[in-house]
Amino acid sequence: MAHFEITGPARLKGTIPVRGSKNATTPILAATLLTDQECTLSNLPLIEDVFCMLDILKSMGADVTWSGKRTVTVRAQRIDPKKLSAPLVKKIRSSILLLGPLSARFGQFFLSHPGGCVIGARPVDTHMDALRALGVHVSRKGKRYVVDARKKKSGRVVLGEFSVTATENILMLAASLPGTTTIKIAACEPHVVDLCEFLVKMGVRIAGIGTHTLTVTGVKKRRGVTHTIVPDHTEAATFLILGAVTGSSLRVAGARAEHLDAVLKKMEECGVRFVVTRNSITVLPPRALRALVKVKPELYPGIPTDAQALFGVLATQTHGTTLIHDSFYEGRFRYIEELMRMGANARILNAHQALVIGPTKLHGTKITGFDLRAGASLIIAALAAQGTTIIENAHQVDRGYERIEERLRAIGAPITRVED
Repeated sequence: MAHFEITGPARLKGTIPVRGSKNATTPILAATLLTDQECTLSNLPLIEDVFCMLDILKSMGADVTWSGKRTVTVRAQRIDPKKLSAPLVKKIRSSILLLGPLSARFGQFFLSHPGGCVIGARPVDTHMDALRALGVHVSRKGKRYVVDARKKKSGRVVLGEFSVTATENILMLAASLPGTTTIKIAACEPHVVDLCEFLVKMGVRIAGIGTHTLTVTGVKKRRGVTHTIVPDHTEAATFLILGAVTGSSLRVAGARAEHLDAVLKKMEECGVRFVVTRNSITVLPPRALRALVKVKPELYPGIPTDAQALFGVLATQTHGTTLIHDSFYEGRFRYIEELMRMGANARILNAHQALVIGPTKLHGTKITGFDLRAGASLIIAALAAQGTTIIENAHQVDRGYERIEERLRAIGAPITRVED
């Protein structure tokens, strides 16, 4: 366990690079199970969830070899799902992504219930219903799932919601099935598109990439793949809002504007200025920040729910009242209470709505990052606050942001990690 100590207010300057997408890396690592040939992935973020997923693959017998700082080769030639490490599966939410590729490769197996951030109810019914449509039966027995995939077949899947991980699971299963599978109400986030491109390199045919209807023609033999992970658009949004909140000029290298349309538009509405190039976005010190009025996370290409807490922190420095309405999860607002400890004029209206009135001068105090995105957002708040802030649960941020304190110190942030 560790915590962050941050002294503000801080003005930052320079360039901070965006690493590979966590939400693209974990499903693509799971997809390496679809072939017995080597798959080489580059631009991996060096974060806890990625290391854990690699350990899960190794626990089943996959060979994992690092050939560079961010490049890894996986060969799942001889794997056994009976050796799957239950403690590792329970550590991360991404382990739910094993359902699809293991169903593709085996007739029967067990999978422990996945872990992840505590941000509200995260049922897996959409996964189960979708797998059932392709002939895979999943039942719950205690704290694990019993999967029978002996009658798997291609077909038509209508997802119960725009679930990213359910879309990815069905994509990976369909990649192995003879015939054509149609997936309707599919998610189309950049990391879903990245998985599709990985599967296409394997030899799978996919029509409709980037839309809500995917048509997948599976192949019996999937070939090995060399692939570069797409940059993380949520991390890019984090650093852009960091610059805006601290009044800093900050170049975010690797940020792709085409993945951030709604985020950039909402930031521009409150007065944030940018310089956009092909491979970077530079946020400029705002002259004055107007109220955001309303922030409502939507399905991609809307504002992602993972960026909601970032906008909550930004709202504390804008002039006026901002309503934040997040319908995705009922546990996303715990960071609001921590901002209130720092002096923010805010309140939680209900499980899905909160009000933030600004601008307010934040002050340093002891707070807690209860989940990954809340932890990153509170770091931004601490860098804008007067005095020293201690943020407990540093490990939550480690799950999605690589060596965050080192990268922030490189652009002038007074942040240290203290081991407890």
